[in-house]
Amino acid sequence: MLVNRESTQRQYQLTERAALLGWSKTQIKVIDEDLAHTGSGLVTRHGFAQMIQEVALGQVGLILCLEASRLARNNVEWYRLLELCGVTDTLIGDLEGLYHPGLFNDRLLLGLKGTMAEAELHVLRTRLNGAIRNKAKRGELRRGLPVGLLWGEGEGEVVFHPDQAVTGAIRTVFEKFAQLGSARQVWLWFHSEGLSFPHQCPSGQILWVKPTYIAVHTVLSNPVYAVAYAYGKSRCERYVDEIGRVRKRVRLLPQEQWAVLIRDHHPGFIDWATFEMNQARMASNYHPAPEQAAGAVREGSALLQGLATCGRCGRHMRVYYQGKNSTPGYYCANSQALNGRGTWCLRVGGVRVDQAVVETFLAAISPAGLEAAILAQSLGEAQDQSALKQYRLQVERARYEAERAERRFHSVEPENRLVARTLETEWESKLQDQRTLEAEWARKEQEQRLQLTDPQREQIRALGSDLKRVWDAPTTTARDRKDLLRSLLEEVKINVLTDEGKAHLVLCWKTSAVSELDVVWQVPRPAPIRTDEETIALMRRLAVHHPDTVMAAVLNRQGRKTARGESFTASRVASLRRHWNIPCYQAPATPSEGELLTVQAAADQLGVAASTLLRWLNDGFVGGEQVTPGAPWRIRMNQELKNLIVPEVPPDYVAMPQAMRILGVSRQTIMQRVKRGELPVVPVSRGKHKGLRIRVLDNQPQLFNPPVAARV
Repeated sequence: MLVNRESTQRQYQLTERAALLGWSKTQIKVIDEDLAHTGSGLVTRHGFAQMIQEVALGQVGLILCLEASRLARNNVEWYRLLELCGVTDTLIGDLEGLYHPGLFNDRLLLGLKGTMAEAELHVLRTRLNGAIRNKAKRGELRRGLPVGLLWGEGEGEVVFHPDQAVTGAIRTVFEKFAQLGSARQVWLWFHSEGLSFPHQCPSGQILWVKPTYIAVHTVLSNPVYAVAYAYGKSRCERYVDEIGRVRKRVRLLPQEQWAVLIRDHHPGFIDWATFEMNQARMASNYHPAPEQAAGAVREGSALLQGLATCGRCGRHMRVYYQGKNSTPGYYCANSQALNGRGTWCLRVGGVRVDQAVVETFLAAISPAGLEAAILAQSLGEAQDQSALKQYRLQVERARYEAERAERRFHSVEPENRLVARTLETEWESKLQDQRTLEAEWARKEQEQRLQLTDPQREQIRALGSDLKRVWDAPTTTARDRKDLLRSLLEEVKINVLTDEGKAHLVLCWKTSAVSELDVVWQVPRPAPIRTDEETIALMRRLAVHHPDTVMAAVLNRQGRKTARGESFTASRVASLRRHWNIPCYQAPATPSEGELLTVQAAADQLGVAASTLLRWLNDGFVGGEQVTPGAPWRIRMNQELKNLIVPEVPPDYVAMPQAMRILGVSRQTIMQRVKRGELPVVPVSRGKHKGLRIRVLDNQPQLFNPPVAARV
């Protein structure tokens, strides 16, 4: 459409034909919103929808087009247009004549034209797709290549990108995946090292951006990097959406359904065997189903995560952690109905099981310990150089960009200051980027692991003969231990023999060998947990007078604890009371004469404040009962106690201060005489003179009589 404009110009010239047919320029409307949009019905065409709307409203007299395919290439839209034009008497015209869809012969001819337009689209698509597939079968169809690869000059030739920084970043992805085993861990490593990742624009330009998980995963899952040419990895499907429109979607196909797969087609970063191994490893990292393995290696301390299977039903066992120390364990999630409730198929602690498997594993690989130590030494040095190499390439690229900006600045005429200022700013920006990368490169070189000396190499070789020390070293993480186990173990079947007090393990090695071992543990019988008899006896006495909440408070005030050393709560008191068949406290419906009441209830009946009644209780003026020390006071409410309290002050009764002055003694002495009954006292409940009133007679003997002389 952008180059071959003849067809478009012919369509615009239809306005002249409409004018020759008698239509004025104000009545002619050109709808060109759907240019470059297919008429197959798979895309929404707003121009066609607008034309259908105006035809349905009877606002169109004639529709002019070059041919039917210019309006629609599917019978659904074409016959809908014919139906509306027939109802509203709208004519349709092309290069061959004018037609009225309401007439049978014209409608028949227009229907054939629409069918031929749809058939023409099918024929064109078949021819083009056939040619594309035929060229793809030879591996010569040039489609978009991922970053790091380019098309060469020969037919189907694929070459590496000339920029070593681009190819180095791609190689680093595959190297780190072989080490870490997870696309996410590779992505996190790039972020931790502060490395950039190449992004290829549609124009072919390379931009260096922060790496994303999608970019890393795409590199690992693209077969083009694995010396293979692939075509037809997806399929376009048509479906009807919720509002009745025909849509299309792309569905990825499994490898066995790809249309073309040519191995060893071009040079790549990895071979095909490594690619398939990487795909299997990434597939195992996904969140598993209940019957599948436990996915990627996690950070937990359960070493058999993903390897342990149930010895009863064969399902992969899941991991749980419990206790303050997060002790690992394994359980089978196959829930079975037993006695009307669901029970787990199998559950076993992981400490002893992991220890037994590790001992068997280390004993099996001890002969290869020396070779493994030497290989680990060489791999460690190579991994340290990986990130440093990427920084060196980034510094070289930054230097090139700065020199290029400098050349552009010097090539401009000095008088053209408008351009010179812009180029100078760009040059300064590139120099700043270069200095930043060089400083980061220098920092990484300082952090680089020092080269091992000969004594250190000998020490590493010595550790190869004692893998137990390496396994238990603090620098060896749980993830490292799991990777080592997965390198040789395929499966560990666990079956618990409860009656025999042991677990039977079957170790399936990747070499098809099988090892069996038993893990025996002594299950200590827990000592019976019982609450002491004194506490139970006290609860029996308290339950007669107090509810569970008050009982818990009394027990806590006395410093008593449960059998497990915990403080008492209402729920724990209730549970203990039900266990020992202690009746629950039942409050009487109506208070009776002589009933034991709490301080608050007694104060309400006597018409005094609870604090006043509690003070009388402490002074001994009013009697009370306590089931045990710390329990609430209970006062026996009877008529005698009620008669003690009078509303008015009787004659000859004085307040406590006046009584102290008359008798010349302290308040404590007076209260002791009151308790012994030597001084009459009454409480007053009303008026300004509420409180205790004491009767002090004039002939009352002094509390401290002078000494009498001894008789001879």
